[in-house]
Amino acid sequence: QRQLVESGGGSVQPGGSLRLSCAASGFNLDYYSIGWFRQAPGKEREGVSCIRSSHGSTYSAISTKGRFTISRDNAKNTVNLQMNSLKPEDTAVYYCAADYTGCRGLDMDYWGKGTLVTVSS
Repeated sequence: QRQLVESGGGSVQPGGSLRLSCAASGFNLDYYSIGWFRQAPGKEREGVSCIRSSHGSTYSAISTKGRFTISRDNAKNTVNLQMNSLKPEDTAVYYCAADYTGCRGLDMDYWGKGTLVTVSS
């Protein structure tokens, strides 16, 4: 059974950093495009960043570009999201998703249950 589990969420002050990880069981993330998404209270889920399985090209939302970095750790079968210069508006539940075809946004096939990130002073 394919499962994704996010970790690394927590509370941080504005300007701080967190590193989220997406770990897979039951399948090899090397062959999948992996996306990070977030959903703030009362808002729709939105894409944050995505890394493709082929070529390793990455995509980032305008709101997070230059602050968030997505990367693979193939040895650990994980995909990480390094988040720097965090702002209160980054507060949300963060989800990772995997898809064999590509970065397909909310249509990606496999989803984790999310990890909460709270940015507050």
